[in-house]
Amino acid sequence: MGLKTELCSLLDIKYPILQGGMAWVATGELAAAVSKAGGLGIIGAGNAPVDVIKDEIRKVKEVTDRPFGVNIMLLSPFVDDIVELVLEERVPVVTTGAGNPGKYIKGFKEVGTKVIPVVPSVALAKRMARLGVDALIAEGNEAGGHIGELTTMALVPQVVDAVDIPVIAAGGVADGRGLVAALALGAAGVQMGTRFVCTEECTAQENYKKAIVKARDRDAVVTGRSTGHPVRNLKNKLTRTMNKLERQGVSKEELEKLGSGKLRLAVVEGDIDNGSVMAGQISGLINDIKPVEDVLQSIVRDAENIINKQFNLIGVDKDE
Repeated sequence: MGLKTELCSLLDIKYPILQGGMAWVATGELAAAVSKAGGLGIIGAGNAPVDVIKDEIRKVKEVTDRPFGVNIMLLSPFVDDIVELVLEERVPVVTTGAGNPGKYIKGFKEVGTKVIPVVPSVALAKRMARLGVDALIAEGNEAGGHIGELTTMALVPQVVDAVDIPVIAAGGVADGRGLVAALALGAAGVQMGTRFVCTEECTAQENYKKAIVKARDRDAVVTGRSTGHPVRNLKNKLTRTMNKLERQGVSKEELEKLGSGKLRLAVVEGDIDNGSVMAGQISGLINDIKPVEDVLQSIVRDAENIINKQFNLIGVDKDE
């Protein structure tokens, strides 16, 4: 398969596909499987302490020597320790969210670590580009978890036009059609989260995976808008309670207290009624749980077939 972009060269990966760094979900097992299969696997550090993430990095290195990444949530109470760990371990790629990675970039550059922040707006994309980051992940609000305001379709081309570094599209991508659409918008690749949850190598509890497989097109809803940090989850008892409380005008603190620990409740314990089942709007398109390699191969194969078909339709010789 020959679907190569500048992102493949930048990160030394076979396919221009990143796996999202989802807290509690993106473990070393999943990251290793994605990297081994030709994408870029990413460990989600979330709020985990450094010893936990060190173990996850070890898991990846024991399985593959291919590049991988760590997603650092910059609001984590352990962020400085995680950064030091990444430097010590010479992690090839870091993605960041929930803050400004500026003060850490010099250190990352010194050890050869590529820095790729997640951005929800053009203004933030420009600011990150000025800091000297290597690429950007432009994430639309179709994504699961914490989201911004703009859709992927609207956000990606505007970010592409605003910066001179590779842009990775995220939010609403789960198959070859999504990859081709992202490339058409000017992206150099895609990041997928929800699709990789529904893989055999993902360690999330089976109830979590099955909830995504069963989900329909309108089941991924947003809660917590009044807190300023909206989250997309599959609708359940928790989302109904939160939306009811929001309508009643309860405080931001009360809503955040209600949401605390609920992602772990769903991912680790499998309580999909009372836990936060973070998943994107693309959930309705996911109908199975299969090996990571099968997911990657089918996405790239379908994308190449679509591209080849379009060349033929417009009468262009793709070999020219």
